[in-house]
Amino acid sequence: MDILKQKPKKTLLNNKGLIVTIAVVIVIVLVSYAKASLNSVSLARKDLLLATVKQGNIDVTVEGYGKLTSDKLQLITTLTKATLEEIVLKPGATVTKESVIVRLANPELQQQVQSAEYSVAESRANLRQLKLNQRRETLTEKSNYLELVSQHKGARLTLTAQNKLVKSGIVKQIDYQESILREDQLKERIEIFKERNEQLKEVHKEAINIQLERIKQVEQRLTIAKERKNKLVVKAGFDGVLQRLSVNLGQSLSPGQEVALIGSVTELIALIRVPQNQVQLVKIGQNVIVDTRQELIEGKVNRIDPIVDQNTVEVEISFPGKLPKSARPEQNIDAVITAKVLKNIYYIDRPANVQAQSETSLYRLNKEMSEAIRVDISFGEKTGRFIEISAGANLGDQFIISDLSNYKTAKISIL
Repeated sequence: MDILKQKPKKTLLNNKGLIVTIAVVIVIVLVSYAKASLNSVSLARKDLLLATVKQGNIDVTVEGYGKLTSDKLQLITTLTKATLEEIVLKPGATVTKESVIVRLANPELQQQVQSAEYSVAESRANLRQLKLNQRRETLTEKSNYLELVSQHKGARLTLTAQNKLVKSGIVKQIDYQESILREDQLKERIEIFKERNEQLKEVHKEAINIQLERIKQVEQRLTIAKERKNKLVVKAGFDGVLQRLSVNLGQSLSPGQEVALIGSVTELIALIRVPQNQVQLVKIGQNVIVDTRQELIEGKVNRIDPIVDQNTVEVEISFPGKLPKSARPEQNIDAVITAKVLKNIYYIDRPANVQAQSETSLYRLNKEMSEAIRVDISFGEKTGRFIEISAGANLGDQFIISDLSNYKTAKISIL
């Protein structure tokens, strides 16, 4: 007789239930681990930048960069057409007012000088000739006058003699009257001659003045021609440094064309560029510290350019005090403008990627410095390496200021 064996169904069901239970437990454990992993990250303390919240006064500053430049500049240009014959000095050279920078050539100017010299010599010779002619004329007039006076004296003697003889009838009355007439005529001619002689003196004087004026005019033309010729030797004009030479050897130059730029050495200003979004903080008269990479110089904001160029604005800095010897034109500099002072505020070293007047999250450390929790912080104005904390932190709190923007966890474990 056969005996039927039944399959152990219950045992199999029990095994399947056990497997499901184990799988659920594993999933729960994995999910819990994943959540724990998402909510907590471990970082080494040596790899983190930490900062402590402080309280006090800090300066709001605006940083810029630029160059020192001469406060006094002189642009040298040509007066006439010329060709550059020789370059004596090159940019960067220290010059005095008599330093020769370049020499120019212009043959026409030499001809003008020679022509003007000839005109001056001719005018002076004409003056000498005029004086000789006037002297000859004066001598002639003097001779004629003396002869006329002699004739008048003779006529008077004759008239005196006839005056006695006419009464006795020796001299006819008509002859006597003719003598009287002749004496009167000669007397009148002498008076006219005297008047003409005075007028002649005035004419001679005016003729000489006219010739002297002509000489003065040709001498002025000669002076101008010589000055134009002398300007072919181009000099600096004042003590300073040759900042720019705008011409090349053999170049033909036109009147008014730039040759060189001379700048003062001791009288300097700073021209810096500051970000456009910060220029509203800058005011005339604010204190500035200029860093020449060798020394620090105190200055003041003197002028703010209204034009924006490549998102920056030019600011001019003046230096009330004496500049150090190391300061020179075209020297690269950095500058820090003190815009205002924030008094009795909470502040911290500026965290990475944090801007002024913004809200963001930072990781705050616990007292044991074993853990950092993410908290929201409101920031105010920034200044240099510091930034104001408006809300979200207390005095003495420590924060991680490294760039942790890739982490979204609520807390970080510090190893």
